Amino acid sequence: MTLATLKDVVQPALSGGYAVAGLVTLGWEEMRAYVAAAEAESVPVILQAGPSCRDHTPLPVLGKMFRHLAEQSSVPVVAHLDHGYTFDECKQALDSGFTSLMFDGSRKPLNQNIDETARIAEMAHDAGISCEGEIGFVGYSGGENSAGTDPDDAAQFARETGVDAMAISVGNVHLQQDKEGGLDEQRIRAIEAVTTVPLVIHGGSGVPVAQRSALARGSSICKFNIGTELRMAFGQALRDAVNADSDRFDRVQILKDTHDPVFFAARRVLAAFKPAEPADASKL
Repeated sequence: MTLATLKDVVQPALSGGYAVAGLVTLGWEEMRAYVAAAEAESVPVILQAGPSCRDHTPLPVLGKMFRHLAEQSSVPVVAHLDHGYTFDECKQALDSGFTSLMFDGSRKPLNQNIDETARIAEMAHDAGISCEGEIGFVGYSGGENSAGTDPDDAAQFARETGVDAMAISVGNVHLQQDKEGGLDEQRIRAIEAVTTVPLVIHGGSGVPVAQRSALARGSSICKFNIGTELRMAFGQALRDAVNADSDRFDRVQILKDTHDPVFFAARRVLAAFKPAEPADASKL
């Protein structure tokens, strides 16, 4: 079994100059493709169950799916709750076998966010698992606007909550379909200067790949969440599979055709977060 906690994978990333991908899942097909891609790249992977995933499949079922994949995997797999909004939801995820809880209190006043996150971090740590919190609201493309993370607030949040990783708002946006944006590196450096907690970028699909790689290798950002980019790959693969044969109706056969495109898309995502290749002394 290679089931891991979030702390198990982000602490080595912090010291090793790389980042780990939190891949947003919606169903079995992409979960399986993500783990296969991680094995092909020989890297850990964080399987994430966000709100839309949980609306489709109950947490106890998702916990068993994640754990089953981890048991068969040759690389560390984290079973992660993404954007849990209540204590009860986080407790249910813990009871369902998740190894990492992300509590999102970013819309709440600072002190309330700290108090509620600290309570969930304590529950997680008592159970031997990890907790991620969010300070500074990360908005949505075409929806709610972001509220950037204040470095002083981040320092207080990290210190008083005891989280294992901290999601920040530094120009990132959820559900962005292009990569024309970019992160505010000056704000990232200001946050790094006041805390040693591993940092997390939600909405990583909208970050240019070159910037992802540079920050993975040269900052305290140890986790990038990638969802939209891979959902688009799955959607295109499913559309192609359906349109390829109008007489085919067996959903199992149709869904099998999504595996390879999602697998290769996930490999490209994961490869960008790997550590820099050591210099070849023979070429210097």
